[in-house]
Amino acid sequence: MALSTLTATLSFKCTIVSKPSQPNLLFSSSTRPKLNTSISDSDKGRNKVSFFQGFLTGGRDVQSLKVELYQTISPLDRGAEATPEDQQLVNQIAQKIEAFNSVKEPLKSDSLNGKWELLYTTSQSILQTQRPKFLRPNGKIYQAINGDTLRAQNIETWPFYNQATANLVPLNSKRVAVKFDFFKIASLIPIKSSGSGRGQLEITYLDEELRISRGNRGNLFILKMVDPSYRVPL
Repeated sequence: MALSTLTATLSFKCTIVSKPSQPNLLFSSSTRPKLNTSISDSDKGRNKVSFFQGFLTGGRDVQSLKVELYQTISPLDRGAEATPEDQQLVNQIAQKIEAFNSVKEPLKSDSLNGKWELLYTTSQSILQTQRPKFLRPNGKIYQAINGDTLRAQNIETWPFYNQATANLVPLNSKRVAVKFDFFKIASLIPIKSSGSGRGQLEITYLDEELRISRGNRGNLFILKMVDPSYRVPL
């Protein structure tokens, strides 16, 4: 498999409720106080966030959206069988989930660390749909990340068993530059990177089981956590 293909393999519950305080109904007419109808700035902010989140998600909760996402991508062979209409639908569901993202600094979150399985992507360099199916990576594909060491690893399974490791350079609290340093062909033959394998990745949604990321070329990546204890080699 070409190194350009390997380098492309790496490309990542919050409900806000604004509840007005209930007026005290236990008073006589002679002592009835005036109701305070003013709204504090913090209440205005909560109402505003709740309104826009509800507008973006159609009033859905994040768990139901995640179920819909999994059901939608399940028959798509990680995206290899996705039509343009399928891609549009998956992107729309992902955007609704992203509106619920409560982890504002995912690079500092423990939820980021571990091994993730790639469920779906739009990256053709990963899917290799221009090749016959038997020449594509048909087994599971994993991506491992450790935020404390800023290391990442891509792991292909059947039939190629290729691997790639990279350093992550934070660009902000949720975006990193990816710089590959080593590749392994068939998990055995090490090859040092020439430095040409680079990219950027932004984590747009993160919780303990789901990560949504977007690459600098507009590709979408959806992954599920499979092993939070996994450590990327240094």
